[in-house]
Amino acid sequence: MPAKKKSSSRRYSKKASKTVGSAMRRKKKGTLRSGKGGKGGKVKSRKQAIAIGISEARQKGQKVPSKKK
Repeated sequence: MPAKKKSSSRRYSKKASKTVGSAMRRKKKGTLRSGKGGKGGKVKSRKQAIAIGISEARQKGQKVPSKKK
C-alpha cells in the first residue's frame, strides 16, 4: 500500500512568517507592546509575541490559517 502524499501548500505564507519574525525581534528589543494603539504593557511572553505577529499578518491580509473555534 503506497504512503499518503502530503499536500505541498504552505500553512503560512512567507510574508506571514516574516511578520511574526518582526514581532519576535521587537519583543527581544523590548518595543513590542500589547493592546490597541500600543498603550498596553511590554510583552514578555514568547507565545504572546507570536500571537501578535500572526494577528498583524491577518490584518495585512497575508495567508494565515483561520482561528480554531
